Amino acid sequence: MARILAFDYGTKRIGLACTDPLQIIANSLDTVHPKDAVVYLKKYLSTEQVEAFVVGLPRTLQNEESSNAANVKAFINLIKKTFPAIPIYGVDERFTSSMALDTMIAGGVSKKGRRDKATVDKISATIILQSFMEQKLNGTATMIFKPEEAEGETPNA
Repeated sequence: MARILAFDYGTKRIGLACTDPLQIIANSLDTVHPKDAVVYLKKYLSTEQVEAFVVGLPRTLQNEESSNAANVKAFINLIKKTFPAIPIYGVDERFTSSMALDTMIAGGVSKKGRRDKATVDKISATIILQSFMEQKLNGTATMIFKPEEAEGETPNA
């Protein structure tokens, strides 16, 4: 089986998480600057098989798109065009940062350690991936890009 790779997109950093090859466990992976994401992914995909991408979708409490939604959509379009054979799923990312901080507190991470935003982003990506894995198991996962869609697209679409 191939891994699943999840993203917690931010304008300063993208938190990354991946499954093990058997897709049983979600692990935090890394953080990358958005401008370095494609290079990082190309390198990662040269050594690991990836079955799907999962992107955290920013929503407000009113279930509307948040202010970061346009940036996330641009990122989705970038990975869709760069890696057209890999399906992309979306997961509601509301509360993942606060859940990540709660996880750090429960794990005994010091106040100084909790200020490390890169760690928060990696844990948030892991929470997004865990949510996706649960949705996949119960049949409620939402695919936002199917690889077949790439074939009919024009380069400027």
